Amino acid sequence: MSDESSRASDVVVVGDALIDEIRDGGGVQELVGGAALNVAVGLRRLGVSTTLIAMVGDDEAGAHIREYLDDHGVRLIASAAPLGSSRAIVQRAADGEPVYVFNEAAQRRSIRYSEEARQAIADAALVAVSCFPFDVPAEVDALLEAVGSARLAIDPNPRTGMLSDREEFVRGFERAAAGASIVKVGADDADLLYGGDLSGLRARLRDIGVGAVLATAGSAGASLEADAVVVTAPIASLPGRIIDTVGAGDATLAAVAEGLVDGTPADAEGWQALLDRAMEVAAATCRAEGGLLRTPESLAEADRGVFGS
Repeated sequence: MSDESSRASDVVVVGDALIDEIRDGGGVQELVGGAALNVAVGLRRLGVSTTLIAMVGDDEAGAHIREYLDDHGVRLIASAAPLGSSRAIVQRAADGEPVYVFNEAAQRRSIRYSEEARQAIADAALVAVSCFPFDVPAEVDALLEAVGSARLAIDPNPRTGMLSDREEFVRGFERAAAGASIVKVGADDADLLYGGDLSGLRARLRDIGVGAVLATAGSAGASLEADAVVVTAPIASLPGRIIDTVGAGDATLAAVAEGLVDGTPADAEGWQALLDRAMEVAAATCRAEGGLLRTPESLAEADRGVFGS
């Protein structure tokens, strides 16, 4: 059974859910996180009904994850977690970037698809996959069998602390990506998986049949390539300083997925509007601490003393 009563969702998200144990000079702080969970919550904050399929334990950490998802109105269909809930110990490196150390549950995460999960996938307008164990062939087999002909949005989101076999991850990722509606990749994905060639990765994905490729390149902005269409966008300029880039990529995927729920853009103008909106949402998310998706509208409301989504 799921953690909420069964209902159809516009988007089903498949991937990770975990506890981020953040250690710094101020002590230890625990936050609910995970790339797929961030995408699912982000979609819900954008007004999209959402279901998350992820491995969550029947332990204290799992209770926190369930409560968080319930607070945000995201339906959870939990896969069994024999090793307990996933956890990441997060510390800041000398350059300020977060360094993650994952527990055994996260490293050996597994997702199985109940009848309820399969029905949720069949009913959804779009299935988004992020931070999935593409380096485990059995996991990829199970995913592809469960999603069938569903429209897919994929972010490989490999993590060095979870990655056991880079070459197998690439094979599994490309198996799932072939024929996907859209794949989001970043410069960090290209560095870890493809020797740093983001342009070559974008071309490779188009060659294997990906419908559209969203490539993010940090301060250089982003590009989106679909059939006979290539659009670009710089980093969105918003009031306020950048506070935390954690969650920006997840916010980007959530915003793109929201724009695809009702169908695929028919022309360059539609793709440009989708990309511009995604960059605005990512920029807004960077102007608050943590991975929770923000929008320019929610930031403006907060400035006026109106706090909400």
